[in-house]
Amino acid sequence: MKDLSCSLKTRALFLSLIALGACSQDTGEAAESLGTGSTDWPMYRGNVAGTGYSLLDQINAGNVNSLAESWRFSLRNDDAQNPREPNSQATPIVVDDVMYLPTVDSVVALNPVTGEELWRHPVPLNAPSRRGVSYWPGQGGQSARIFYTAFDRLVALDAETGELDREFGESGMIELGVPYISVPMVYENVIIVGANTPRGAIGGIGNARAFSAINGTSLWAFSSVPQAGSPGNDTWEGDSWVGALGANAWPFYFTIDAERDQLYLPLASPIPFGYGGDRAGSNLYANSLVAVDIHSGEYAWHFQTIHHDLWDHDPPAPPALFDIEQNGNRIPALGVTTKSGYLYVLNRETGEPVYAVEERPVTQSGVPGEETFPTQPIPIKPGPMARVSYDSSDLVTAADTNAQHAAACAELVEAVGDIYNVGAFTPWAYRPDGAGGQTTLLFPGLAGGPNWGGVAHNPNNGYVYIFAADIGTFGWIEDAEPGSNPAYVRRGPQPAGFDVRLNGRSMPCQKPPWGKLTAVDTSTGDIAWQIPLGITEGLTVDKQNTGRPGRAAALITASNLLFIAATDDNRFRALDATSGDIIWEDVMERRGNANPMTYLGDDGKQYLVIVASDTLVAYSLP
Repeated sequence: MKDLSCSLKTRALFLSLIALGACSQDTGEAAESLGTGSTDWPMYRGNVAGTGYSLLDQINAGNVNSLAESWRFSLRNDDAQNPREPNSQATPIVVDDVMYLPTVDSVVALNPVTGEELWRHPVPLNAPSRRGVSYWPGQGGQSARIFYTAFDRLVALDAETGELDREFGESGMIELGVPYISVPMVYENVIIVGANTPRGAIGGIGNARAFSAINGTSLWAFSSVPQAGSPGNDTWEGDSWVGALGANAWPFYFTIDAERDQLYLPLASPIPFGYGGDRAGSNLYANSLVAVDIHSGEYAWHFQTIHHDLWDHDPPAPPALFDIEQNGNRIPALGVTTKSGYLYVLNRETGEPVYAVEERPVTQSGVPGEETFPTQPIPIKPGPMARVSYDSSDLVTAADTNAQHAAACAELVEAVGDIYNVGAFTPWAYRPDGAGGQTTLLFPGLAGGPNWGGVAHNPNNGYVYIFAADIGTFGWIEDAEPGSNPAYVRRGPQPAGFDVRLNGRSMPCQKPPWGKLTAVDTSTGDIAWQIPLGITEGLTVDKQNTGRPGRAAALITASNLLFIAATDDNRFRALDATSGDIIWEDVMERRGNANPMTYLGDDGKQYLVIVASDTLVAYSLP
């Protein structure tokens, strides 16, 4: 038992933690609404609000340089007949002095102080989601459970033994039908799962679904493409909504406003996304953030971030929830990013923007039959988190990096030919009859911009933090094979990225930065600071601070530190969360393509954890 007045070390208190915020005397009304108080890390982003915030402050600016590796744990299984690379994106959870996470072919429980394996549950058939697991504390004599997904199965394990809990579903699992390969969201006695809709024409819909954590009974499903007679159905011309693919809830996790019992669903682009001539209209609820009642799935509100998406620039992560103090008033707010490079700050009660969003006219497509939406919603503030345009003056030069890089990029541009970019939401160029022509250079590229890591929030200064990559994507639309449906298809060079590989490293071809970390002051909507994050080794020291690509997000602690890995330079860093100054870094053996987490061990030490591809690494002070 930890000697803390806010200690949360019994399963009986777990539900009150996530619903009410167990340490509200420290975090005030925000904790009551958002559930931000814990010395454990009981869910993927630490709390139901998805803020990536911990109230721990043992590791601080004065001692962070004394951090050292405490233990590590391999996620591989080299004894398997055909061992797979884990390439893990997992964030472990810690509840009641036990850590839980997936490996390449198992779910394991560890001692979070020593890394000792407590139990292992081998996963047959499809591997477990490489992104994480979730915890349910049990009720009425039922044991606590660990839930994980394995392709199209939702599985329950006894949290103490790792054995299948056969009281759930059919002998411990339920068949989802449509796969979901991320972390189930557990809230009270409800489990939420999303959908990874197939990209081919093999069927499948993207509805978010809810099940009983007690027995696996289906509770509700939210139709992400409005059906006949439902509001929003008319945003799909004619019967184009019938059998529509995409618009799916694919994020790694979900967030909930515990005060309002409101669940937030970030929904993806229609499939296929490149050509939309057969689905005229704004296409709700694709590319939208939708708020629903957690218990019933009833619709509350939506905000569409792109109308009639052609770029696969969906919101890739759920919002972080926070409160904004303005003129003595508390605004219940959230921040959600899109791969198009923007952060939208909304009132989470109504879905209305807190800071103005302007419907701006955008360039229309020249593809036959395509009806590009005339406007797109662009925030007045904050400004973009990522590059949203390109012209020839942005091509990298030897003065920016080196002569070899500049020459390789000039050669790439010459090979591509006529590059087309007119700023945000540039449409795909059209090449009729297989002929040559212009090539669209899309910024952000298909991977974003911000990606699945999400937004982190610091309640101490009101800042939110977003990491975004800057790599463009080439492409165009051409005629499909005769008789195909749709009649047009997106193509591009191979590889399609606006980068070259030199000495085994990706080198984007626009001037740096190539990866940025941005802090936004939510009380004003202004960017507080924006820095390149990540270095490019092989360049001279004075040019190495280029920023590097990545997709993961930050962890914030009560000591005003920001921890982030994400970048492909294999660094794990600590920054001053107010100034953005880097004050500590560790060079890891592999990339930390995951969100970090922290917790207080039963030895009284604060631990800091990052999963680095195939290995979990835990740090602590001496």
